[in-house]
Amino acid sequence: MKHSLRPSPTALLDPKYDSSFKAMFTQDTKESKAALTDFISTILNRKIKDLQLVQNEPPVEIINQNKMSFDVSVKFEDGERADIEMQSRQENYDYSARAEIQAARLLSTNNKSGDNWHTPAVYQISVLDFVFDKDDISPLSWYTMRKDNGGRLSDRTNIIFLELTKIHDLLGKPAKELSKLEKWGLFLSYAGDERYTGYIDEIISSEGGLMNAKSSLCTVSKDEILWAQQNSIDKARRDYNTIVFNANEQGYKNGHEKGLKEGREEGLKQGIQQGIQQGMQQGMQQGMQQGIQQVAQNMISAGMPIAQITQLTGLSEAEIQNL
Repeated sequence: MKHSLRPSPTALLDPKYDSSFKAMFTQDTKESKAALTDFISTILNRKIKDLQLVQNEPPVEIINQNKMSFDVSVKFEDGERADIEMQSRQENYDYSARAEIQAARLLSTNNKSGDNWHTPAVYQISVLDFVFDKDDISPLSWYTMRKDNGGRLSDRTNIIFLELTKIHDLLGKPAKELSKLEKWGLFLSYAGDERYTGYIDEIISSEGGLMNAKSSLCTVSKDEILWAQQNSIDKARRDYNTIVFNANEQGYKNGHEKGLKEGREEGLKQGIQQGIQQGMQQGMQQGMQQGIQQVAQNMISAGMPIAQITQLTGLSEAEIQNL
């Protein structure tokens, strides 16, 4: 009997993984489309009557395409466009600049279909499983172009962040006391965690859009390829976190010893501190770099896309190709 990667017959893929997120929202079924329409309507706080998926990359089933990402790109009935992405791990780059550039590209693409400047608006929507704006407790942040006095420019470019971690504290709160946005946030955060199945099902039963999302997620959770993808990403993250931890530990030890030696030779407290800091930094950087390269090599062997390896490890495409 063939072994299944699915932990149990009722286990669901975790929507916080970008491959599972895209699969749930891009199936050729009425449930998947209804769920996506409801999710975007909730984010934009307006009723989206109809939308169509825009092919922006290879299908989710093709997992060894090097240039593949997992954004969901859609076009509304009025010509407006949106790009939705899931980011479950904070990387070492500026998310505000990244989102701004993505939104600018989306607006430029949307303008190519016309011969004047009456371009429909675009929305870059990023769902983040980490804190983006620590100074704002609201889970939803919406940015547009404004004058220095607060006046709007044209509302053509919209950048939206949904921070799931700011909704986590609501776990266990009765469904009737939650907003629709909060329900979606809890569903995306915990639908794949069987410890909270009863509570999440209570939330799902209160919203038609979530019922459709659950139905679509159940369907894609039967796909062994998607489980293999999720397990590979999970293993890569665990390997990366272990490497970082070990590099910090070894770097601290090496740096401390080196710092003491250099400090004794100089006989100055300043020398000790500088030696410790320099040694720790060098040790951690060398250990982390070697470990990250090893993880990247393992990902390449597993057939993961270069774009995703770059996202998970922070290495450039050139560095990955030279491994």
